[in-house]
Amino acid sequence: MLLITGITGHSGKYFLQELIKNRYDGPVRCIVRETSDTSMIDNAGLNIEKVIGDLDDQEFMNEVMVGVNTVLHIASIFYSVSVMKAAVENDVKRAIFVHTTGIYSKYKSASEEYKNIEQTIDGIIKKSNSTIGLIYLRPTMIYGYTNDRNMIVFIKMVDRLRLFPIIDHGRNMLQPVNGRDLGKAYYQILSQSNIISGDYILSGEKPTSMKDLFELISYHLGKKTTFISVPLALGEFMAKCLKVFTFGKVDYIERVQRMGEDRNFSHKEAAKEFEYSPMPLSEGLKLEIEDYLNKVK
Repeated sequence: MLLITGITGHSGKYFLQELIKNRYDGPVRCIVRETSDTSMIDNAGLNIEKVIGDLDDQEFMNEVMVGVNTVLHIASIFYSVSVMKAAVENDVKRAIFVHTTGIYSKYKSASEEYKNIEQTIDGIIKKSNSTIGLIYLRPTMIYGYTNDRNMIVFIKMVDRLRLFPIIDHGRNMLQPVNGRDLGKAYYQILSQSNIISGDYILSGEKPTSMKDLFELISYHLGKKTTFISVPLALGEFMAKCLKVFTFGKVDYIERVQRMGEDRNFSHKEAAKEFEYSPMPLSEGLKLEIEDYLNKVK
């Protein structure tokens, strides 16, 4: 039995497409919310059982994990501890957790919580003497859908502003990954039953500078954009002011800070172990921008 969390989310939907395309014939159990759109699951033609529940409910998690051999946890990293507790309790053999490269950030606020979660997971495994195989998949900045909360913010800003501020000339490097490539990667690692444990970065095809990224967005939007460099310190100050003026409702401080650090990571281990091969950024951006333009017309 394969248990999946987050299958109705962004990269989860692309993973479901891979299951359908490859005619996955094993039993699948999916945890969904009562408000989730499950039409794609319902029409998948696969052996899928839907279970409505809360990933924060430990008793529910322990019950839903009964009979499970492999768990693929795509939902938020903040549910990972409850998922692992249930997996260990039920002697699950293999756990594939989709976490984040944010754990490598030099900013404590952006990485400390992630590190604490993974240390807690290690403690759960050691304390129980479990032999569970744990695999971490670490996407970089995810894009590829018009509500991805990452790239779409940049697309909307470039679409609306002819004078566009960028931090420190936009020299910092990124390596965004398309949700379609993540869906394929989840299926690839699932299919490789010989890979019991590991830590794999899932990044885009190759690094790009922030400025080059914005220029590529501008090109696909058909816009003429002038970019103005803003010192990182000024950007942080403006973000802090915005947080104060909105009584904490709008907090972009960490986001601005991370725009000043490189976030490009090699995926060579994933390519070597399970033939991970992401699409070019230009191709993925074109798809997302076309979808965005169709929705704003």
